[in-house]
Parts: sequence; C-alpha cells; structure tokens
Amino acid sequence: MRGMSVRYLIIGGLREDYCITHDSQARSGVLGGNAVYAAAGAALWSNSIGLVSRVGSNFPSRWLEEIARAGLDISGVTVLPDPQDTRTFYAYLSLEDRVDTSPNLHYQRAGLPLPKALVDYVSSTEGQRSKDRFGPLAIRPKDLPDLARTAVAAHLAPGDYLTHSIVPARLRELGVGSVTVDPSVRYMETDFRRELADLLKGLTAFLPSELEVRSYFQPRPPDLWEMAESLSEFGCPIVGIKRGGAGLYLWDRESRRRWHIPAYPARVVDVTGAGDAFCGGFLVGLSETEDVFEAGLRGSVSASIAIEGAGALYAMDTAPGLAQARLDALRPMARLI
Repeated sequence: MRGMSVRYLIIGGLREDYCITHDSQARSGVLGGNAVYAAAGAALWSNSIGLVSRVGSNFPSRWLEEIARAGLDISGVTVLPDPQDTRTFYAYLSLEDRVDTSPNLHYQRAGLPLPKALVDYVSSTEGQRSKDRFGPLAIRPKDLPDLARTAVAAHLAPGDYLTHSIVPARLRELGVGSVTVDPSVRYMETDFRRELADLLKGLTAFLPSELEVRSYFQPRPPDLWEMAESLSEFGCPIVGIKRGGAGLYLWDRESRRRWHIPAYPARVVDVTGAGDAFCGGFLVGLSETEDVFEAGLRGSVSASIAIEGAGALYAMDTAPGLAQARLDALRPMARLI
C-alpha cells in the first residue's frame, strides 16, 4: 500500500531479527523491528497506519511487500542506495529479562548453533547516544513523508537520541497534533538529564519501561509514581511506565490521576515487541478517545495479543472482535490509585 493519506505514523526501525525466546526457541533472520511491532499494535484499532523508516539496499524487498500486503503504508520507508546492517540479536533469560549482546554465549546456553550471520555481531544500538551525529539508519526530519501532513498522531519507537530530540518538533510544525515517544535505553542515563528534559518538552506522552526509568534516576531512584511525576514536570503531561507482566503505571498530570492497568492474562509465546505493540495501541487509543485511561487499556490489549504468537505482523492476523472483547474484560481489572 503506497501513497495513501494516513492518520497515524509509526517512526522507527525495520530489522532482521535473531532471537532466543524465554523457552530457548530460536528465530533467525526474520522480519522484525520496533516500527513493525508498534504498527501492528496500532492496526488493531485503526486501518490507517503508515511507517517511516530507513533501510539499506540489501533489506529484503519481500519483507517490504509483506508489510504492504498486511495493510500498512510503506511510502515513508526510505531505501538507501548502499547496504546497511539491520541485524538485531536479543535473548530472553526470562519473560522479563532480555539481553542484546554476546550472541555466542546465549546460543551455547540454549544448546543451539550460532547463526553465521552473527559471527561478527556486536550490537544493534551503536551510536544511539550520539548528541551530534545521525547514524545511517536514524530518521531525520527530511525523511518525514507527505503523509505527515495528513496524520493526526505519530509515535517514535526506540531509536537515536537525535531523532527523538529533533523529529517531534518537525512533526508539530507539519500539524501532527499528538506525538508519543518510547525512549532508547542507551540515552536513559544520568548523563542525559539536561537533554531528556529538553526532549520531553512538547510531547504528548512519554512511554519508557521500568528498566529505563530506574536507569535514568540512578543511583537512588524514587518510587515509580514519583519518577513518573518528575518526568512529566519536564513538559510532557502523560507518562506511562511499562512493567511487562506487572502491567502499566499511567500518570496524567492534567487530571492528577494515577492508574494501574494490569497485564491481560495472555498465553505467552514470545514477548518480543510487546512494549512496541503497547505504544501503537496507546497512540490510536489516545487520539480516538481523547482519554488517557482508555488509551492505556488499548495499549495493554495490543501487547497481550502480540505476545501470543511469533513474528512482527502476528497481531494483525487476530480474530475479529478479539481486541474489543479483551478491552471490555480488562477495563474492570484496572484501578485508580
């Protein structure tokens, strides 16, 4: 699907994934990337989703075709003239603990051979801390397509600090009313305190993980609610702290309300992309309902569906009515703190 007017933009990475799941299952050389998982989570609530990403000339065209056949607009994907490294490795030590370096060690632990493609692998997030230089696959303002002029909301998946600090302002200039960000763990550190304060100004919602906020508030982080309120004081009215199986802590500065939304009791196959799927569902929910609580519910439902199968587009093949049924079941489980 190309050239459509879309309501929602997902800005992030398209990757080639190598994963070892929590139960030692290996998935090698498959379509991945936080942008696809987030878009699939958003697509549970809207059929008007566009991707903005960068890939190299070596990125499989069949994957782009697969994404388009699923109903996502790929006209905002820039294919660079040169090959680029889009490999991503990660291994789950448990449902909550993930590592993304030293693949040989983790394939040995799982009793599996190391894929040849990972022999020289180091990391998929090199350069994301840079304050003055874009990586080759980092989204720049000039990468934003004409679709941005029709979009009502956009989400930035984890990526380069420079992308997250510069692109939201350009989106607002183009008339995008709501911008949410899921930060990279690489810059959620104490030496980015001033930079993060600037980054948060003008955002609609900031959606970090518990690991990321605890890292940022070292050496003695306060409790999660205090961290959420502190982050919102930088100029972002909504902060949602994703806690995996422990659910979501959601703070709305305007209403001074705190919600705990539990994780829907899903059958876990692969937790990859759960946080991204949450963010996609949250983006659409906030725009469609103008209600922070309802947005959190939709995000949580998107995450619950994403983890019940394998593959970045799995959530888009769900049974009709499932998302709504889970939304109705989850709502009374949540509580105002």
